[in-house]
Amino acid sequence: MGMRALLAGSALLMAGIVACSSAGAATASPPTGGDAHQTVKAATSAAATARASTSAGSATRATVTEGLCTAPAARRALAARLSADILKGLRGRNGVHAVSVYDRVTGVYCVYNGSTHFDSASIVKAIIMAALLRWHQQTGTPLSSWEKSEATLMITQSDNDAATDLWDELGMDNLQHFLNLAGMGETQLGQDGEWGLTQVTAHDEMLLLKLLTAPNPVLDTSSRAYQLGLMAQVTNWEAWGVTAGTPSGVTWHVKNGWLPDATGWHINSIGTFSGHGDDYMIAVLSDNTDMNDDEQYGINTIDDVARLVQDDLNNATLTGSSPAAARLAAAPNAVPSPASSWAVVPALPRPSRG
Repeated sequence: MGMRALLAGSALLMAGIVACSSAGAATASPPTGGDAHQTVKAATSAAATARASTSAGSATRATVTEGLCTAPAARRALAARLSADILKGLRGRNGVHAVSVYDRVTGVYCVYNGSTHFDSASIVKAIIMAALLRWHQQTGTPLSSWEKSEATLMITQSDNDAATDLWDELGMDNLQHFLNLAGMGETQLGQDGEWGLTQVTAHDEMLLLKLLTAPNPVLDTSSRAYQLGLMAQVTNWEAWGVTAGTPSGVTWHVKNGWLPDATGWHINSIGTFSGHGDDYMIAVLSDNTDMNDDEQYGINTIDDVARLVQDDLNNATLTGSSPAAARLAAAPNAVPSPASSWAVVPALPRPSRG
């Protein structure tokens, strides 16, 4: 199980230029009998006003970088707080970690070790699910009752047998085709049926979460709704991780993974969050490097980071949104329980359950 693959926009704003050109064209020729000096003065004033307006608009839309995060200038404080809190959550924690956070509402994006590779464990099941849905879109066929049953077990209970069945049904070509369409070029599928050893990055996991939460040419509305629906019904022993600190009334859609090997525990959690005007995503990947650190240690690391991120993204002062009374108490979809031992992805041999 020691394998590790070692890999490693701004839009142009033309409205003000158009406004300047229009203002200049409108006043280029003085009206008959008019005062040329006054006309030129008016043209100069109009152009100056247009330039000022363009400058103000550009400042509003400008992107800034604060530590780990980029954001519109108006959300600089949120970016700075998120960056500081992600590092705070990881400070003093043993192991190797990666974090990716994206808030579609505020436009803030944060990444830490975004292209570092990790064994996927069971979070690859979200890729398997999405690839299955894409395959049926392409073939124009609905999921069979058997596939629906297997998909439900795989996502809501992290059943390994179901994951193996669907992985085998899809085959490597269809799985890789989905990754290509999704632009997930940093993801390397596990070989010889070892889906739990798929190499994933926080960068690519965020691409997947974005595909699941907005219109795109890869997954249609029905496919996205189907997968998110399953990810919102994960059993309570899988409700830990990035769901920690989710405010009441905000719905999470999550997939977690946990896998032990000779180097320690590999604990991962990805999720999307919606409700009360929220639309954000969090991915945290973690490798324990100290053999004295157990499974719960890795879970606690992810929980700690998630609570800080959740608090920041639901801080009305930082986000500029109105506080909702329902957000005062943290309460995810279900009360988390300890991770199930039978759903652990074994490192070797080929996964059988989880």
